[in-house]
Amino acid sequence: MKKILLLFFVVFSAATFSQTVERTISLKDAETNLPIEDATVFVLKTKQTLITNSKGIASFVITGASNIQISHTSYVGITIKSTNLKAGETVFFLKSNVNNLEEIIITKKHPQKILKTLVENSINKLTIPARLKVYSREFFKMDGVYSYYNDGLLNFQISGKPNSIDTNILVEQNRSYGLIEKEISADLLGYNLNDIMENYYKFKYLNPLLESAAKKEFDFIIKTYSINKDYYIMSVVPLDNAKGLLDNFSIIYDNKDKIIIEVSAVLSAATLAKMEDKTTVGSKNIYKSFFKTIYRKTEAEYYLVSSKEEIGFERVDKKKKTDIEVRNYFITTNFSNQSFSFKENEVFKDKTLFNKSNVILSNYWSTSGLTATDEEQEIVNTLDDTE
Repeated sequence: MKKILLLFFVVFSAATFSQTVERTISLKDAETNLPIEDATVFVLKTKQTLITNSKGIASFVITGASNIQISHTSYVGITIKSTNLKAGETVFFLKSNVNNLEEIIITKKHPQKILKTLVENSINKLTIPARLKVYSREFFKMDGVYSYYNDGLLNFQISGKPNSIDTNILVEQNRSYGLIEKEISADLLGYNLNDIMENYYKFKYLNPLLESAAKKEFDFIIKTYSINKDYYIMSVVPLDNAKGLLDNFSIIYDNKDKIIIEVSAVLSAATLAKMEDKTTVGSKNIYKSFFKTIYRKTEAEYYLVSSKEEIGFERVDKKKKTDIEVRNYFITTNFSNQSFSFKENEVFKDKTLFNKSNVILSNYWSTSGLTATDEEQEIVNTLDDTE
């Protein structure tokens, strides 16, 4: 009888231990109690990558036990066990050392030259070939009202050489909701999937800082990074006499390996204040612009983890002005250095998912690596009802 009970206990325990469960992690600042956005949550067992949303939330499905690594460039990273996660939401508090003094680094080389070296080295060290399973999400707002949404699960196969990459895209699933007025060009809908990986893998968004004229337009400053002795942060901000719409850049990089870990840029309020509105029909008056990219480095791999872009502008039409805002998310949920096989007619060649028919085989957005906030989910539900 004891043997039967013991056998039952072992079988029951194994079944319980291996069952698939959904878990939610909430990350908060240990001092302010505020949510931590854009933290990377990496599940070691499945190699799934997640990014916390604006509420500091990341939800995922896991079978069995696994260690989970949590990292953020502004916080001390932690490793947790999935068995310690509760049903529902488990809150973790991360410690920040932002109060520590950051020392300015004095260099013999101009920081712009250092940035050129960082870009070149990062391009050469990015893992190629690579297979990225990516979740893409886009929100489109017109005249203050959300009018379009799309998301999709895509596979990017990157091959070739660092300075000459080739990208093939296979779309697994996608969905689109909402209606767009005819005069709204599909080109306004954010990501151009055909060249997006080339932009990220060649760091093209940093090109304005690499031009010789940039020394006359920007101030370059390098500082130590308070929470990680191996990281430096380069701040690049427009000078007072600079002309045009210019961004404030922040580049966090590994000073030992000379590779870029994170880049963010936001439209400079100072340069925006000096700009006069354009009045020509078809022109755009930009009032908001932001992007952030995060890269992941392990002992053997270096690849894009996520990007986030927002832009807001007023378009001048014949009889009125149209306010347009686009918000995009791009998350690498799984990475592999192996290639996948495909047929040429399976390759996605359009610029966006805008006109692609919906293909929904599963609730792929629930395990996308980016949990929708209540506000975002309400937007999707509203557009779905409208459709």
